[in-house]
Amino acid sequence: MKRLFYILVFSIFNFQLSISHAQLLYSISGNGAKAKSYLLATNELVDQDFLDTIPKTFACFGRSNKVITEFTMKDYEAIQALRTAALLPDSVKLENFFSATEYEDLSQAILIQTEIPLSQLARMKPSYLTALCRTELMKRWLGYDPERSIETFFAAVAEARGLPVIGLDDTGETLYMLFDREPFHWQCRDLKQVINYPEKEVQQAKTIKYLYLMGLLTEISYEICRPDNNCSISYSDYDVWAKRNITWAKRLNPYLKEGGCFITLHAEYLGGDKGLIAQLRSLGYKVKPIRHRK
Repeated sequence: MKRLFYILVFSIFNFQLSISHAQLLYSISGNGAKAKSYLLATNELVDQDFLDTIPKTFACFGRSNKVITEFTMKDYEAIQALRTAALLPDSVKLENFFSATEYEDLSQAILIQTEIPLSQLARMKPSYLTALCRTELMKRWLGYDPERSIETFFAAVAEARGLPVIGLDDTGETLYMLFDREPFHWQCRDLKQVINYPEKEVQQAKTIKYLYLMGLLTEISYEICRPDNNCSISYSDYDVWAKRNITWAKRLNPYLKEGGCFITLHAEYLGGDKGLIAQLRSLGYKVKPIRHRK
């Protein structure tokens, strides 16, 4: 924690200088790959204009013949499956997980944050409500604009150009990660956290965004895993991502052997000794930051 404090305090003085050298784009080679692939760390709160500050990003994208991302859900059946998966089972009622006072507080908070009465959302799983409230907090306090986010930019460009866009998770796995990876009482705990302590959620997102802009992927993992972190995104989430990273690395293997991949994934999945970069290196790939050369 002390290390992170010093990083945040002292690096602010040379922020503009360091930002142009942030380690966010990596080349992947070796291990029998026929051609290089590339890995770009993203953050949903960062605007697309920031891509111009990451050296060689568009050149690397231009050398690629496919985009790989977390998941793709464009077809009608997948979207319908998402809507169904977000619903509580008929036998489960949201109000049963809260006291009368807590439920009233929840109703008021959701109305304030989303402008939607809880009566219209009471059939939704707590994980859906947490994501909804968190998204509204990010829009209101951190300027989050889904239409301008860096996170989906290259997948959209690839689709427009007719390049394949490949998801590392299938529809079922995506729905599980979104709505069912935690039991309902844990989901309610996260929902209470967002409702009762919105300022902590905003501060955490702001810190992670800052670390992203500085290219400090490992520090992002430290921020999420620190013992005193009780936000809705915490160590339990990183633990799930760590296990998924092992699966992702194996799934990426045949694409990386072929080469020409442009992989865009959230920075939270990449850093630390359990991050995807470490997993790819453990398979024998050379994952190197692409640095600006004067």
